[in-house]
Amino acid sequence: MAAKEKSMQNMPDVKIGLIAVSRDCFPASLSEARRTKVAGICSMRKLPVIELKTIVEAEQDIPAALDEINNSGINALVLYLGNFGPEGPASLLVQGFGGPVMIAAAAEESSGNLMDGRGDAYCGMLSLSYNFGLRGLKPYIPEYPMGEPEEIADMIAEFIPVSRIHIGLKNLKIFTFGPRPHDFLTCNAPIKPLYDLGVEIMENSELDLLKCYQDAEGSPGIKAIVKDMSKELGGNPYPDLLPRLAQYELALSQFVRDNLGVCSWGVMANKCWPAFEKYFGFVPCYVNSRLASQGMPVACETDVYGALSEYMAMCATDLPATILDINNTVPADMISGSKKVIKNYRMTDLFMGFHCGNTPYACMAGAKLTHHFLMNRLIENGKEPDTTRGVLQGALRPGDVTVFRLQSTADTMLKAYIAEGEVLDVNPRSFGGTGVFAVSGMARFYRHVLIEHKFPHHTAVAFSHAGRPLFSALKMLGISGIFYNLPQGVRYPSENPFQK
Repeated sequence: MAAKEKSMQNMPDVKIGLIAVSRDCFPASLSEARRTKVAGICSMRKLPVIELKTIVEAEQDIPAALDEINNSGINALVLYLGNFGPEGPASLLVQGFGGPVMIAAAAEESSGNLMDGRGDAYCGMLSLSYNFGLRGLKPYIPEYPMGEPEEIADMIAEFIPVSRIHIGLKNLKIFTFGPRPHDFLTCNAPIKPLYDLGVEIMENSELDLLKCYQDAEGSPGIKAIVKDMSKELGGNPYPDLLPRLAQYELALSQFVRDNLGVCSWGVMANKCWPAFEKYFGFVPCYVNSRLASQGMPVACETDVYGALSEYMAMCATDLPATILDINNTVPADMISGSKKVIKNYRMTDLFMGFHCGNTPYACMAGAKLTHHFLMNRLIENGKEPDTTRGVLQGALRPGDVTVFRLQSTADTMLKAYIAEGEVLDVNPRSFGGTGVFAVSGMARFYRHVLIEHKFPHHTAVAFSHAGRPLFSALKMLGISGIFYNLPQGVRYPSENPFQK
């Protein structure tokens, strides 16, 4: 797993309020005592949980509860049924709060206390969920939302990354520079669904990008960025190039800060070829990798939904993420030479993930700053690299990964896929930032999800297994089309049932 970068700050800090509800025919003290036990365990585990003292029994309690929530700086809420709970007031509280909410309920503690101490929260959860449906509310409900205090604390810990994704998207602005390249219309998708998610977008021209880069020339912060680049790279391989890359990094960071407006977080989707190299004199990939390390993903080829997906992957893991092409098959001789590493994966479970050189340094198993192999061939006719320098080349670090994408269809419907796997410790023997990926059932997933549902070639990569929070966040956002790799024997709807 890649180490968390100390400067990753471009996402929310989750602060959870734990609030209990109580139905009037049950003692409120039962909910209060059970809530306090949960809060104590959360405190011992250092979870960011604040125990709220207001107990909601009736609608009249909602203003006091919302005041306590607002005064505590809470941005996510756990609604805890210490007993049956009042479904009307509880759902009105969730509606009034407006942020991400988890619902959990207390299990009964003892067979010796089922007279005065029985809470009936198992029943209350059903009534509450029905009321949520009437109001169109979509809370996070754990797979089994009942539990003793330790189990409720476990649920809250799993709710943290889900909340981070939800809060992040509701306060996110995506900045773009330049139209999508004609050769990559696969990355072009309607932006209307972004507004449905609460995401803002600010589209700019390549001239705007050039101007903000030129305006940053001579800025005092450039030297510090060059120094930091040299430290990361273990030296300065291009003394003439690093100041220009640093100027570009400073310009992009400053542009985002200056244009966030009412939003809190920003990511980018920028055009990076073919005109870019001529006017800027370098390839932007290394700068994109550094900004991703700092928590500000920059998707290539003006891939708006790629930037969105990369940001969600980062929020799900609290780690840097990247965007790669689902690129090519793994040669048979590479597989035969790495059987111990490949283990029980089949050849069709493997693929090579690749991009030009935009993956964060910490997510790679050694990398160097060099030139763009394909761009050099295209722009400089294979001559001594100059304007095609600026990619971070090397193998991806072995370990757990999740490939993920949230995408709009042409008719503005949102759909997504999630698949967990790993990067194998196999030398990819190629250029750019590359890794050999293993995903169980990849061939069928590739055919019946990626191709069948017309997903583009870019995928966001989270550097840990993040399927659970991503899936839960997508459900809370109202995404109905969520696809994942199915095990052998479970047929995809589009799969031919007469296969041999």
